[in-house]
Amino acid sequence: MPVADQRAHAALPPGPQLPRALQTAIWMRRAQGLLAWSRRRYGDTFTLRIAHEGTWVVTCNLEAVKSVFTGDPRILHAGEGNSVLLPVLGPNSVLLLDEEEHMRQRKLLLPPFHGARMKRYEALMQEIAAAEIERWRPGEVRQLRPRMQALTLEVILRAVFGVAEGQRLEELRRALRRLVAYATNPRAGIMLAVVGPARGERIRGFRERLRTVDELLFAEIAERRALAEIAEREDIMSLLLQARDEDGAPMSDKEVRDELLTLLLAGHETTANALAWAVERLARHPDATARLQEEVDAGESAYLQAVVQEILRLRPVISVVARRLKAPFRIGAWELPAGVGIVPSIYLMHRRADIYPEPERFRPERFLEQPPGTYTWIPFGGGVRRCLGAAFAQFEMEVVLRELIARRSLAPARAQSERVLRRAFTETPSRDAEVLIGSAERMRVAR
Repeated sequence: MPVADQRAHAALPPGPQLPRALQTAIWMRRAQGLLAWSRRRYGDTFTLRIAHEGTWVVTCNLEAVKSVFTGDPRILHAGEGNSVLLPVLGPNSVLLLDEEEHMRQRKLLLPPFHGARMKRYEALMQEIAAAEIERWRPGEVRQLRPRMQALTLEVILRAVFGVAEGQRLEELRRALRRLVAYATNPRAGIMLAVVGPARGERIRGFRERLRTVDELLFAEIAERRALAEIAEREDIMSLLLQARDEDGAPMSDKEVRDELLTLLLAGHETTANALAWAVERLARHPDATARLQEEVDAGESAYLQAVVQEILRLRPVISVVARRLKAPFRIGAWELPAGVGIVPSIYLMHRRADIYPEPERFRPERFLEQPPGTYTWIPFGGGVRRCLGAAFAQFEMEVVLRELIARRSLAPARAQSERVLRRAFTETPSRDAEVLIGSAERMRVAR
């Protein structure tokens, strides 16, 4: 080993000594298990080596996480840290950009997610959620993760893409479902880990699905640009097509395409999985469900918000966020060299018993007693790279759960809680949130 490499290795915290290939294999199947074991063995900060990710220094130390989220974005490159998403999202995605390019794109994307504008989507979300939930017949056992995927995809198609009817809606719905199903398949994730993100588009099945989506999206973008009444539309695609940067330049078709797929992945699959976990947890906690129903019936929202916050704490669908160091960076006793990934762990931070007593317990009341901390409740990351759609996702979860609680009751189909199953980039319920559907009115009578 060269002297420079010896110094870099000595500067890193301890971590598992397994070969990189084996660490990668475990990460792809049991990421949270690897994180939990490593913390027990090495403490709050440790080193992992994952294929195509270089060397990661993972941390759930509060001061370290805060320093990452408040650090200089010229040194801490989140776009490079997200390179695994390149084959799906494309190089213009706000998730894959850094420094000035990132800030330009972020400013263009911010207006559609402003609170007042976001509220305009509430009626649409309610309509989509109610139509889906009414299809669930009391007395049947259903796996609700696929249904939440269908529901959140419909919200994306209509609120984000602005496609409400016709042949293109059906074609887009079918093509996007095929693309997301392939991209989140565990076997596809393993294949991507083998070939690396730079060569991900060479995978035949993935390339064909992506080409179909691109053809439909570029056709929709071209037609939308030509609409005389585009300024009157409220969907996010139309707003992006009208956006201008500080120099008055619009987004290119390719930029719009990449951001639409970013919103699809970030706002459809992750929200669907979070809702599936909400169903799985509420079905096994009838007291929490009863309290939620009472407050929804009374038109109150504080406990509903706390339920959403607790779901995102206890079952985060993303386990880590990453930054690639462009210069040396100190955390605690370690001066980390440039090129290393510094990786705050959402999963481990959310399980710190000194911050969240009884961390494995589902207890929404904790967020009524104390609001989420900026650096201790981080399901959407933090700092200037915090997820743009965080408020949209939480709002959508609240709307869907409100409709669900008003219309149906839930009970576990099996006694045992569902374990975490990793699907490529996200953590999902192992049996797809399998529950027994009941009548909401029956629960009210039972109370």
